[in-house]
Amino acid sequence: MKKLVVGILAHVDAGKTTLSEALLYRSGTLRKLGRVDHQDAFLDTEELERERGITIFSKQARLSLPDLEVQLLDTPGHVDFSAETERTLQVLDCAILVVSGTDGVQAHTRTLWRLLERYGVPVFLFVNKVDLAGFDRQALLENLKKKLSDGCVDFTAGESTYENAAMCEETALSEYLECGTLEDSRIAQMIGQRALFPVWFGSALKVEGVDAFLEGFSRFAPVPTYSAEFGAKIYKISRDAQGARLTWLKVTGGILCVKDVLTNRAEGLSEEQVWEEKVDQIRLYSGAKFRPVDAAEAGTVCAVTGLSRTRPGEGLGAEAASVAPALEPVLNYQIELPPTCDPHSTYAKLKVLEEEDPQLHLTWHAQIRRIGVQLMGEVQKEILQRLIAERFGIAVSFGQGSIVYRETLSEPVEGIGHFEPLRHYAEVHLLLEPGERGSGIRVASVCRTDELDLNWQRLILTHVLERSHPGVLTGFPVTDLKITLLAGRAHEKHTEGGDFRQATWRAIRHGLMSGKNMLLEPWYEFRLEVPAECVGRAISDVQRMGSETNPPEPDGEETILSGYALVSMLRDYAAEVAVYTRGRGRLFCMNAGYRPCHNEAEVVQSI
Repeated sequence: MKKLVVGILAHVDAGKTTLSEALLYRSGTLRKLGRVDHQDAFLDTEELERERGITIFSKQARLSLPDLEVQLLDTPGHVDFSAETERTLQVLDCAILVVSGTDGVQAHTRTLWRLLERYGVPVFLFVNKVDLAGFDRQALLENLKKKLSDGCVDFTAGESTYENAAMCEETALSEYLECGTLEDSRIAQMIGQRALFPVWFGSALKVEGVDAFLEGFSRFAPVPTYSAEFGAKIYKISRDAQGARLTWLKVTGGILCVKDVLTNRAEGLSEEQVWEEKVDQIRLYSGAKFRPVDAAEAGTVCAVTGLSRTRPGEGLGAEAASVAPALEPVLNYQIELPPTCDPHSTYAKLKVLEEEDPQLHLTWHAQIRRIGVQLMGEVQKEILQRLIAERFGIAVSFGQGSIVYRETLSEPVEGIGHFEPLRHYAEVHLLLEPGERGSGIRVASVCRTDELDLNWQRLILTHVLERSHPGVLTGFPVTDLKITLLAGRAHEKHTEGGDFRQATWRAIRHGLMSGKNMLLEPWYEFRLEVPAECVGRAISDVQRMGSETNPPEPDGEETILSGYALVSMLRDYAAEVAVYTRGRGRLFCMNAGYRPCHNEAEVVQSI
């Protein structure tokens, strides 16, 4: 039977978990529908999720369709947990994006869309809550086309569906004009190439439109083919109720068997970075329950025990490691411990949480004996506080948060690194150039292979990317740089891989110390919904923040302000909104990257 790994994504409160419940029910996996508000949804397996009515951790369920086994991965919808969602995208064959019929495309919907585009994931759309007052089908379709893609096509429109779908791709249009229709395989191909994004409408709570969606999904879902060579991608680390460490992965080639020995060994990794461990158990989860199996074939998502050094994003076998994540926390907090807790030993305990969520970036400040952590927002802070209390029995609080800055260069500069202790030798020459905003660290080489062997060159570029590099202004990591290998030297007898690591890092540091550095600060894309009588106050506030604001949009009894603003200006503004609108206003924020800091000298002096 064909296998498909499908993620389900949405802006919070669009009805994603409710749709998951309906899909499982109509496919026969569940005998009874659960509900989020009744705290009995099949995929809300954690007490925290049931209490808050939101998805915090990605979950897995299995459902069977005609000739198709679907492994459904439910992802968090709240923006504070979008890093968990991004990690899950790396193993998806396709995705179901849920959009509220009354709210349309919201701020976080666009973030999810950009992530799906970044990872090349084909998308099916389900417009939910069409039974509620205020839903306008045509207006919603126009909203999808304008804010997501012109390839969004209504697949409930009858005869016009094929014509509208054919307009998305030239070859399909020629086929339609010749035959008057499109083959299912052609539509699946267009979806797989992200030229077409089919749209269905319904009400997940009332299970309306769900059967039509499942039928269409079964017909048109593009199913990948897999290699016979073993490969796997790790996307998540967690622990079960007994504390056993689970490595969640997708088998992308060959077969994974119990007692197989796995390794992350790859070109460019040093011996201390390489691990080799045996698989003790393979578990196939559906909700909170699992069944052990002896083997998992290509296309299977499973949890594996016995591995202690794995991390999200690692590729095994023929599978390459993931690129650096697009979403990063923008707020830094100090964890306040009870007086009876030893900070250093507590830090060692909390590092377990960083295995599960690498974006926490836990740090130990030895001089002041304090623990630092990076978070997406207030909700994640509350959840982390609760997790630490439940798992470790420690009642922590958090100090006043600070902004997570980044550094970069404003002009090109060369850096030279030399490493030559006794019986060791390596030399590296690098060119560091400013990159586009949001580009991260990119690498290249113009070094001749007759000057430095290609294997050494690849090792140098690996060392560039294997860690973050602190800037010279504040110590925050550098970003948005293109680092090019110009030249390098090795010794026939005395050069080892670790020598080039030292020389590479020294070359980067030398370049940063010699160059013209600049500080970057994070921005939010925001959407502010306020009652009409409060719009004057809202406009005044966002203008005072120096934001880039779109013209106000009337929306019934509310007015919507949207645009971009500094994180430092918006971080505490949600509480203000709640006060002056008497609880009727809402502020939605999502990360919008980094820009040059507006008060660089002040920030540098304060750090």
